[in-house]
Formats: sequence, C-alpha cells, structure tokens
Amino acid sequence: MTENSTNNASNFVSQVDSAFFFIFGLSILFLLGITGFMVYYIIRYRKSKNPEAEHIEGNNTLEIIWTVIPTILVLFMFYYGWSGWKFQKEVPEDALPIKTIARMWSFTFQYENGMITDTLFVPKDKAVKLDLVALDVIHSLYIPAFRVKQDMVLGKEANIWFESGREGEYEIFCAEYCGLRHSYMKSIVKVIPSVQFDEMFKIDSTSISSNNKKTDKRIAGISITRKYGCNACHTADGTKLVGPSYKNILGRTRTVLIDKKEVDILADEDYIRRSIYDPNTEVVKGYEKGLMLSYKDQITEGELQQLIEYFKYLSE
Repeated sequence: MTENSTNNASNFVSQVDSAFFFIFGLSILFLLGITGFMVYYIIRYRKSKNPEAEHIEGNNTLEIIWTVIPTILVLFMFYYGWSGWKFQKEVPEDALPIKTIARMWSFTFQYENGMITDTLFVPKDKAVKLDLVALDVIHSLYIPAFRVKQDMVLGKEANIWFESGREGEYEIFCAEYCGLRHSYMKSIVKVIPSVQFDEMFKIDSTSISSNNKKTDKRIAGISITRKYGCNACHTADGTKLVGPSYKNILGRTRTVLIDKKEVDILADEDYIRRSIYDPNTEVVKGYEKGLMLSYKDQITEGELQQLIEYFKYLSE
C-alpha cells in the first residue's frame, strides 16, 4: 500500500475493527480470569493442604451468574456482527456498478462505459458496488484494507460495496484456494479523485487510438488479453508461465500432445482458434492439460481477429 495507515480506507473499517477489538478484548479478559481462578484453586486446594477430599454443595447464585452474564455478552457479540453484516448488505441506490470477473487466475473489472482493466479504479468518497462473477471455479474477492470479502461461486449472483475516503493503492487477493496459481491471483484497487476518475471514463480501452498499425495491433491485443485474464497464464516476452508465451507464436512449428502422442504442427491462425475454442485437445509439450477452459462461448469473432493480429505483431 502507498498509505502508512489503513484507517478510514473504507466506510467499514471502524465498524469491523470495533467489533473485532470488542470480541478480542472479552476473549482476553475471560482467558486471564479463568486461568487466574484455575491457578488460585490449584494452589489453594492442593493435596498437601487438603489431604482428605471434601464434598462441596452447589451454589445456585454462582450458576445463575456464570450462565446469565456470558449469555448477555454473547448477545452483544451477535449484535455487533449482525449490525455490521446488515450494513454491508444495504447497497446504496446511487452506488457506481463495476462488473468484477474472476477466472483462473486473475480479476478483471468492467465499467459502465465498456472499459476493462486488470486494476480496480474507484473514485474517492463515492459508493461503489462490485457485481461479482466467477467463470470457472469458486473464488473469493478480498480487500483487507477495506474489510470486505465475498465468495464468488459459478452461476450465483453476489455483490459487495464500499466507499473509500482515502486515496491510495490497496491490495486485492483471492481468499479461496482455486488451483495451481491461486497465490498469484491478486490485483490492486486504486482510489483516485472523482475528477480524475471522470476523465478516465472518457477513455475506452477497447478502442484503437492511433493510426500506427503496429501500435493499433498491440493496444487492441493487450485489451483482449486483459479482458479475458490471459495474462495470468501467458506472457508476451517469452517467459514461461502456466501456459506458452504469445511471443513468436505464429508461423513456427510446435510439438503438441494429441491423445498422448507427440505431433509437430504449424502454429497458424487455425491453430490459434483451436487452442482458444478447445484448449485441451492439442496441448503444447511441457505444459499441463486441463488448466485452461474453452473460451468459445465468450470471445467474439472480432476479438479473435484482433488477438490474431496481436500475435502476428509479436511474431514479426
């Protein structure tokens, strides 16, 4: 984080922290109290002091006290937790909606103007609602500094909201084990001034903003890889991750496994299409099968063509 303190990073910090310290303080108090009584009675009624066991009658007053008081304290704990949960579930009507997509192993964020980023940008002092969508397995979006966390289950609608009053950068984690690169599934939320956020909204990251053809291909391709979280498993510089790199991908011969048999094939446009539509049929040698899901029903034909143009640019 760029800030030295997370105080007031979101509107939930004070409430969540006060509930935590209340419960933690009571736990410490009871721990010390019960431990103290145990030590006292061990010493007070040790065998050398009381060689003969004595029968002690019950004390109704004490039984009532240690039943009623803990019950009241537990009800206070429940109230703290319930009121905080209720507040977090009451999303303001004017909250800014941002679609948050989780897939193995990345988060992407889609705004109302169609802009897609792999970093969450939010305006300061403005309520934001994250509409959570999981595309493959169970994920969990967790922003520790904001004290918000919500599981993301395939096919189940979910959302969280918050309002940040402190500019800065805060970490986002996936808090549910989701596979091989779970620990790498993280992002950043940047809280920026409202004016700066409004200016950013005028930019459409999926548009081609230059007449330079090579720049166009690069910008368009990067937008597609961000949109579908490709960068979580692939690189553009030749570095090996979970999947093969995009660099020099077209026009080269690749050794793939088809039904456990090694086959040399030419990586052309049809190969790219097959790799995206049916990624587990032709698996590049040295990589694991089953780690990539089909994007056939997600990626459009136009986006696929932009991606191929991007790969051509990286293979020149």
